[in-house]
Amino acid sequence: MKRVLVVDDEPAIARVARDYLERAGFMVTLAADARSALASARSEHPDLIILDLGLPDTDGLDVARSLRQISNVPLIILTARSEESDRIVGLELGADDYVTKPFSPKELVARVRAILRRVDATTTPSDRIRASDVEIDVPRMRTTVGQRDVELTGTEFSLLVALAREPGRVFTRAQLLDAVHGVAFESYERAIDTHVKNIRRKLEPDPRHPRYLLTVYGVGYRFAGG
Repeated sequence: MKRVLVVDDEPAIARVARDYLERAGFMVTLAADARSALASARSEHPDLIILDLGLPDTDGLDVARSLRQISNVPLIILTARSEESDRIVGLELGADDYVTKPFSPKELVARVRAILRRVDATTTPSDRIRASDVEIDVPRMRTTVGQRDVELTGTEFSLLVALAREPGRVFTRAQLLDAVHGVAFESYERAIDTHVKNIRRKLEPDPRHPRYLLTVYGVGYRFAGG
């Protein structure tokens, strides 16, 4: 049974999220502040974390930074902040998705399921992908460039796998969203740009002049080759 850590200081929201997730078959742990959230993440090793940005003791973005220092666990940002910049910063820190308050509990459960299905599907095939000097060990979720290991989040890894499996093929943002979420959320297409930026920062020798992940202007992205 998958375990989800819900981090939110509003008891009513935390209870609703917990109830819907438990009905969907997940084990749920609640945390109301940054300190208990980080302690639970370290001790319980959840399969996914839902993180509210408006915590009482520490800004949720700082918690996201701390989480990414210790784990690549899938992360959904939950926020009442309407500014797009906050959501983009969350994605740049390695969040896999974001949900804006007020939210539909059923949609939240669907997002959780979609991300975990994607992670499970990515780690199931026993194959390796070699493209240029990039090597991807799919079942171990390991990426190397030459002899250098590249640490990617689950979503970043899924995007890279989708692109590298078919070098030269041009993917639209909607197609890449479908690859990582299982369903294309049109309003989230800009999130793909942020994830690609993160991958380039980790993968490319010079992210400003990418060698592997190439932009096809007005369309989307392709992996070099083909």
